[in-house]
Amino acid sequence: MFPSSCFALTGARRHLLAHVAPAAFLLISGNAFAQQAQRVERLEEINVVATSTPTPNDQTGSSVTVVTAEQIREMQRRTAPEILQTVPGLNVVQTGGTGGYTNVFMRGTNANHVKVLIDGIEVNDPASANGTFDFGQLLAGDIERVEVLRGPQSGLYGSDAIGGVISITTKKGEGPAKFTTFVEGGSYGTLNSSIGVRGSQERVNYSFNIQRQSVGSLPVTPPELTPPGVAINNNSYNNLTFSSKVGAQLTDIFGVNLVGRYTEGRLRFTSDDFGFPYGFAFSSPNARQDYQRDKQSYVRGEATANLFDGRFKNWFGVSHMRSDTWAKPGDQTPSFFSSGYQPPYQYIGERTKFDWRGEFEVVNGHKLIAGAETQRDWLTIPMLDPTQTATEAALTNTAGYVEYVGNFFDRFFLTANARRDRNSQFGGHTTYRIAPSFHVPWTDTVLKASYGTGFKAPTLNQLYVSYPAFFYFANPRLLPEQSRGFDVGFEQPLFEDRFRFGATYFRNRIKDLINTQFDPTTFTSTLVNIGSGKTYGVEAFAQARIFDQLTLRADYTYTVARDASSISPTVGAVQAELLRQAIEGTPQPDLLRRPRRKASLQATWKPIDKLSLSASVVRVSGWIDGTRDFSIPRFKAPGYMLVNIASSYEFAEGVTATARVDNLFNKQYQSPTGFRAQGMAAYAGLRVTY
Repeated sequence: MFPSSCFALTGARRHLLAHVAPAAFLLISGNAFAQQAQRVERLEEINVVATSTPTPNDQTGSSVTVVTAEQIREMQRRTAPEILQTVPGLNVVQTGGTGGYTNVFMRGTNANHVKVLIDGIEVNDPASANGTFDFGQLLAGDIERVEVLRGPQSGLYGSDAIGGVISITTKKGEGPAKFTTFVEGGSYGTLNSSIGVRGSQERVNYSFNIQRQSVGSLPVTPPELTPPGVAINNNSYNNLTFSSKVGAQLTDIFGVNLVGRYTEGRLRFTSDDFGFPYGFAFSSPNARQDYQRDKQSYVRGEATANLFDGRFKNWFGVSHMRSDTWAKPGDQTPSFFSSGYQPPYQYIGERTKFDWRGEFEVVNGHKLIAGAETQRDWLTIPMLDPTQTATEAALTNTAGYVEYVGNFFDRFFLTANARRDRNSQFGGHTTYRIAPSFHVPWTDTVLKASYGTGFKAPTLNQLYVSYPAFFYFANPRLLPEQSRGFDVGFEQPLFEDRFRFGATYFRNRIKDLINTQFDPTTFTSTLVNIGSGKTYGVEAFAQARIFDQLTLRADYTYTVARDASSISPTVGAVQAELLRQAIEGTPQPDLLRRPRRKASLQATWKPIDKLSLSASVVRVSGWIDGTRDFSIPRFKAPGYMLVNIASSYEFAEGVTATARVDNLFNKQYQSPTGFRAQGMAAYAGLRVTY
């Protein structure tokens, strides 16, 4: 299994002016902006994720980043981890490159504190040990937009939304039928391809896509971890994804929508060998590779009803998701105690959800939104070997919420919501959020803030899955993790919004974190609500349209994420290390895999209509990590800087050639420690649309 990303610190994780001052350089070009300002018509950026209804970003009190299909195409990002890499407040950790398990940490919180939606379907995995979503399996070819909402959001979204929400929307058909094919090849035996059709006719819209990605040989194991004479095996990966979206407006009042997605990923990778002699004291990479197959399927049907001349909109939905992970670990080196044989294992998670949401416009600019939902999660672990124990478990959660969205004189905007969840295991839980924003007259400065609460329900795995052979026992008495947090910031547009900059300060406090506790009297481990943590920091940005053909954006994030737990001498090895550090004067150590600083710069230039050039730079500071097998639980890992460039040229109508280079300067680094990241890679492709 992959490491957990919880605050237990198990594996899968000044000043403001001083840091944003370089953005002031852009002000030098103020005269150029002013000369062209009158030719610019500002396009308002809209998000849906913050309030569940389309809302301009500058009317949203919470921090939201929107990545559009146009930006994805210009930067030539092929997977979700590549898209999220430059988003402020996020740290993307992918174990072993393309296809490897990928966690996303938001504002220093856990990877399982991020709720993920695809076309409105909750896709956090019910079979995962801690309820995370694996972004490594998500291809980007059919993505229309990615909305990243930061801060506690359980008042609208319920469990998992302690750090925030990532909402992904796929492309919808519009206009005459359009066929698109794409093929791209390049380094490491990589082949990306897709074919799709989308369009609309009268009251019906449709979109169908097939995507394929394969990587033949990707080096992942650091040479220094491999004993002499043991072969180093490269990873290989294949992904096949089918997606569809169909909608029909049956009458002026009633409509139906259907969306479906199926992904199958197959990964061969090098895991760890704890057998004798190589793993006698610690592990070493295994000469016998693991094989893992991941199947993910999502489907949602929805009926809509727009009543009272569209003032009362209703959505009635049912969705189902299923994840199926089957893996065969590589056999270990035989020893006196073991033959070295490793049996296969399988985890199956399912979720069925029924929901209703209603949006009523009381008067112009003032909306009341209400919703109700019920869902049931299942976990199945089949017995594939006599040494294993079959497990089946399920949970039901029912919830209702209300929200107010108000616009006062186009100057003051307010969102407030509250939600009540009722869980079949731990009972009820109430959360809320309030998010005001204010536009200052004359300067157009946007002042924004939000305060909210969040919670994370225990997973089925944590509640019911025990491993007696390893003296580990689940805990059905676990309670939800809880949080509260706030942020406050500003945005300043200049020169008819050709230039915009801003900054946000955030702080979160989390308690009742689920950590592993070791009992030295019985030599057993279990999970308990003993952890706590705090995160705080600053997010700053500056963006500019120097002229119509050149756009720039810079983002900077400073994050402090610390373990604020009371250290007990009866907890495990990692906590014992924290106790030692506390005695030495570090009572609140940094959490694993949370870099203090992250900066990114993106540029897009279109010198002529048919040519697009883009570049991105990401700089990540060092972070605290453990070795691959956590034999050394804490040390400082070095940071890195990545430079990517891309270009495309439409040399005939509907025919576009693409080229890109990732990691231009071939930076050698490991993220997480023990897994080599991809070196320099070049790709070329062709897209045909007709």
